[in-house]
Amino acid sequence: MPAFVKVAEVGELSPGDCKHVELDSDEIALFNVEGEYYALHGICPHQGGPLGDGYTDGEVVSCPWHGWQFNVKSGQSPMIPGISVQSYPVRIEGGEIQVEV
Repeated sequence: MPAFVKVAEVGELSPGDCKHVELDSDEIALFNVEGEYYALHGICPHQGGPLGDGYTDGEVVSCPWHGWQFNVKSGQSPMIPGISVQSYPVRIEGGEIQVEV
């Protein structure tokens, strides 16, 4: 059953920042876009690059290994139709950023 899990504190990510988080068997990429937090599966489907170590431009993250891009809100690739990574619900509770996994 899915549950919300703490992945960071609110003050850890400034707007435009991203972070790679490991949770047991899941790897999560966490993003702050203009004060709103989003989470994606943290591994690029191309060759396994860490999306949480990528480069953001607005709502788009580029994989640091080969530049594949994904919308941080939806997980969809703006470059290649039909390619996406899983997005996760995010909530803020008591200063914690929590992701439902």
